Amino acid sequence: MEGFLFQAMIYLTAMVVAVPIVARLGLGSVLGYLLAGVVIGPALGLVGSETKDLQHFAEFGVVMMLFLIGLELEPRALWAMRQKLLGLGGLQVTVTTALIAGAGMALGHDWKVSLAVGMIFALSSTAIVLQTLTEKGLMQTSGGRGAFSVLLTQDLAVIPMLAVMPLLASAAIPADHGEDAAHGGHGIMDTDASTAVFSFIDTLPGWGVTLLTLGSIVSIVLAGIYLTRPAFSFIHGSRMREMYTAFALFIVITIACLMLMVDLSPALGTFLAGVVLANSEFRHELESDLEPFKGLLLGLFFITVGAGIDFNIFFGEPGLVLGLTLAVVLIKGAVLFLLALIFRIKGRDRWLFTLGLAQAGEFGFVLIGFATQQSVLGGELSQTLYLVVALSMLLTPLLFILYEFIAKRLRESDPAMTPDVITERGPIIIAGVGRFGQVVNRMIQMSGFKAIVLDHDLNTIRLMRSFGFKGFLGDPTRPELLKAAGIEEASVLVAAMDEKDATTRIVRHARSIRPDLHIVARARDRVHVYELYQAGANDIVREMFDSSLRAARYVLENMGVSEFEAAKLEKTFFQMDRHAVRELAEFWNPSIPVGQNKAYIERSKELNKELEAALVSQLVTAQEQEEKLDTDRETAPRSRRVSFQHKA
Repeated sequence: MEGFLFQAMIYLTAMVVAVPIVARLGLGSVLGYLLAGVVIGPALGLVGSETKDLQHFAEFGVVMMLFLIGLELEPRALWAMRQKLLGLGGLQVTVTTALIAGAGMALGHDWKVSLAVGMIFALSSTAIVLQTLTEKGLMQTSGGRGAFSVLLTQDLAVIPMLAVMPLLASAAIPADHGEDAAHGGHGIMDTDASTAVFSFIDTLPGWGVTLLTLGSIVSIVLAGIYLTRPAFSFIHGSRMREMYTAFALFIVITIACLMLMVDLSPALGTFLAGVVLANSEFRHELESDLEPFKGLLLGLFFITVGAGIDFNIFFGEPGLVLGLTLAVVLIKGAVLFLLALIFRIKGRDRWLFTLGLAQAGEFGFVLIGFATQQSVLGGELSQTLYLVVALSMLLTPLLFILYEFIAKRLRESDPAMTPDVITERGPIIIAGVGRFGQVVNRMIQMSGFKAIVLDHDLNTIRLMRSFGFKGFLGDPTRPELLKAAGIEEASVLVAAMDEKDATTRIVRHARSIRPDLHIVARARDRVHVYELYQAGANDIVREMFDSSLRAARYVLENMGVSEFEAAKLEKTFFQMDRHAVRELAEFWNPSIPVGQNKAYIERSKELNKELEAALVSQLVTAQEQEEKLDTDRETAPRSRRVSFQHKA
């Protein structure tokens, strides 16, 4: 017991120390888990052989991730994306698999082993790429959307890969279902019943295993369609919150165990179950119940992968391992670049698509373990492949840094980004016409005023022009562009860039050359408000503030507060919050984090109490007035009440 607790302490310490540090550096949580595992495993030797046993349980993190991915993929949504999935994503998986398999055969490997290796390296890291695209705001770009389509196809491709893998089994490599199976054994199923089932499966030919796989898939689909709804209704009748969590875990673990009993990957069955349940009314309940388990177990899985990497292989033949890693990145990059040309992904998006997906992925670990367990790969080769996959994932941040360097050079040299010649001037200049600036521009233009619109995004300007709104292409942070737009004569400047720093720079420059100019600025959050206040903005609008107030007003109205009083409360909150922001701006210090600024925190608490007291007082007064009005109506002469009702 003491040994178990000590090992748990080591793994949890590695998580809570290494992962936040790596995430703060912008490298992603998955790499943090991998590095944490490398530190406590090969580097310091704090953990040892128990990582294989622990990984049997940690693999449920991958299983749950596939289940949750399935819940997000409604069959109708998959059908709507079929062209990109089958075209862009399908070609990437097929061509990459073929090229890497061909390279493996050229190096003297059997075609079955080469094909397995090709499938393993055809996959990219869903966790790392999606997180990085989201953090850098690149998800909505053409390259980001293309990358998402390919990642989705790869996740779906895992299913046929798992089904095909038994057909590639080689009799020369002994099967191993025991504890020493490389990251793919059935340690959690070591019972007499499961051993008997495994013995039966081992007697089947390859085509028999494939038929059994298809039969299991059909069974899970039918059970998901016809059995889950009555089961959920039964659980709902207990009115016990923990029963939902228990049933969600029951679904995942039961399907995983059944798949293991027929010698299949549990990820296959749980993913299909997720897709089947995607249209269920219980979908969101399942997601919220399983998300914490998925995150913790998935992190544990990556830690055990990092701890289990055999760096003796790397130090024994570093040239071979690095050469294989770079070869995988180059082959995948070449395929992705070619597909970007074919599907007309242009400029910076082409490089984002190419470099963002050039690494191997976490599902490669799953396929390696499954292929080893199915006697497709030998133990030494599987360890080398583990190392290559892990190293390629560690290269991902460098690939994104390379993309940013290339993107910057392309922005400077791309003739399509040459600023327009601004031939018009007006009293209003709008710098930035994203989702915020578009609404401002439409209202101004439709009210009869002329505005000069500037934005650095070519697609945005083209979209504006297609709807009849004129805009000029150029970077509004450049002083010469603002001068050409008439900043020296304008009455109002609207700084509405998506990037915080760009908005602040525009405000600061405009105020330096025009002390009399009225500046309306878009703020991302409260801290950005203080930055813009110091830069010289007159009116500062938090992009989510007004919509949040309106939502709060709707909540009050549905809690019994009259529309008139809810509107008064909204107005009071708005006025007092603006007053509070002005006061707190005097306490804000850009060199001190808000959470560590004691003077700021104390004054903020005082202002919050004042605001709360004002709102409560106003609500109580309104209720007293309403009660008095009701009493007056009841005590008034009947003729007056009738007359009043008649007029109403």
